[in-house]
Amino acid sequence: MVKHKCTRWAVDLGSWSPTLQQLAQALAVIQPEERVRLLKFHFLDDYLSSLVGRLLMRKFVSTNSGVKYEDVKFARDIRGKPYWLQAEHETHSQQQLAFNVSHQGRFVVFAGITAQVAVEEDENITASSTTRFGVGVDVMKIEYSGGRSLAEFFRIMRNKFAENEWRYIKRSHHNEMDQLQAFMRHWCLKEAYVKELGVGVTIDLQKICFTVDVTRALAVGGLPLTGTILRCNDMPMHDWYFEEHLLHPKYCAAIAFKNCKPIVKSFELLSIDDLLIETEDAKSVAILDTCRNVLKKQRKTW
Repeated sequence: MVKHKCTRWAVDLGSWSPTLQQLAQALAVIQPEERVRLLKFHFLDDYLSSLVGRLLMRKFVSTNSGVKYEDVKFARDIRGKPYWLQAEHETHSQQQLAFNVSHQGRFVVFAGITAQVAVEEDENITASSTTRFGVGVDVMKIEYSGGRSLAEFFRIMRNKFAENEWRYIKRSHHNEMDQLQAFMRHWCLKEAYVKELGVGVTIDLQKICFTVDVTRALAVGGLPLTGTILRCNDMPMHDWYFEEHLLHPKYCAAIAFKNCKPIVKSFELLSIDDLLIETEDAKSVAILDTCRNVLKKQRKTW
């Protein structure tokens, strides 16, 4: 028997103006190659969003494995998807982890699954013999800011949706805002699904058809909608389970679970200080110099 527990975290960066000390504490615990990767971002907001995503992954692994926060290491698979680089003695643990992170606008979201194999019930069960489980998460801002009209945007994006999806998005009683929210809900679900697969939106999205939960309206801070149904190539996908969340009136999020169905909960909102620890490395000249240069980056407006 395998018991799955889900961690759902969200960080609102909208009101965060990082101090030199905070940024140094954050950079000190991530790997050198991650610091290099972050430098590609032109805007401070994108830099901070990606940095916070890395901190959320570390907090999750450290909390659930007992490994020191600063000692958690990650690598990337051939698809570029991060995974926990376990030490040899940790690979035999009965506790297995899966996680995913996403960010857009002011929000960074994280979803993680902890699977505990109950070996006491059957000594023949091992972590390696259980069905592979996974999780994907995505967050979308419910707005359209493109140069074209919304109608033209919908025309261009039409071939990314199944007929049933598009009928729901363009329902006659939906005004323009309702259509936009319905569009973003479906897109968020598709992104969460393909992120768990690790393939990005390179597959035929028209073959992925979601029937969204319409039993009640999404509510900020409320429990997620859980009645979403997925069909791929017109075949029901019974090994997938979905949650839809509303983090803010303008931000929706979706979580895709493969081969697991955790207890339903809302996202827990974390502060930046929840992700930081004090280390001697944070006082190094090199890291402080990097932080000063980062803080000179231009900010976006929300």
